[in-house]
Amino acid sequence: MSVLFREQLAGGGKWSHVLKRHHVLRILDVSGGANVSALLFNRDLLLERYNMPDTLKAQYTAYLTRGRVLLSDMGRVLCSIIEDTCGWHDTLCGHTDGALVLARWGSRNYQDARNDFHRNARDNFLSELGKWGLGKRDLVPNVNFFSKVVADGDGTLSFVTGHSRQGAFVDLRAEMNVLVVLSANPHPLDPAPTYTPRPVDLTVSRGAEPGVDDECRRSRAETVRAFENTERFFQ
Repeated sequence: MSVLFREQLAGGGKWSHVLKRHHVLRILDVSGGANVSALLFNRDLLLERYNMPDTLKAQYTAYLTRGRVLLSDMGRVLCSIIEDTCGWHDTLCGHTDGALVLARWGSRNYQDARNDFHRNARDNFLSELGKWGLGKRDLVPNVNFFSKVVADGDGTLSFVTGHSRQGAFVDLRAEMNVLVVLSANPHPLDPAPTYTPRPVDLTVSRGAEPGVDDECRRSRAETVRAFENTERFFQ
């Protein structure tokens, strides 16, 4: 893959970009303990977006890792996870909002703290979505890259601390032109006593069209059909 550009997303920061079809986005945890909340949309048809229930039930899973895909609400593949050194990415717990951050970590505004003020993922998402003509109604269940949440026998969810290590990364290959919206805020279940969002490095590269034996395509019969649906969209 040939690198197109690199940049760093600061802890607490936000980012959006149109990842062209078959380009690859690598998200790398710079210092360990990162959480990156992500929303995905079909740039050519913004009504189509990431669908958490279909992604999970079609692949018989509750989390994402290498070999799995992120499905849209129209049965097509937005992105495939072609590499992953972290191993588990949360799909269930949503993202932080202002009330949660205030209750968990207190208030710290820009006037007093400048760039170290307490930001939340909901406001970050809305700020980035507005750049593309989207808004509150376009907030859907998101992915939390680098975070692991497990359930006990009673269904209680618990955040696993220390899950993502320094240098862990995940590679997302776009299967259509995908609007990617990211927010580098703490996970909503993160028990850390202080507000400590972590930075991540972002690298966009030219990738290659997946073949018929691609790991993500062949992982399940459902993903084969989703890839076929995606290809028809571009015919």
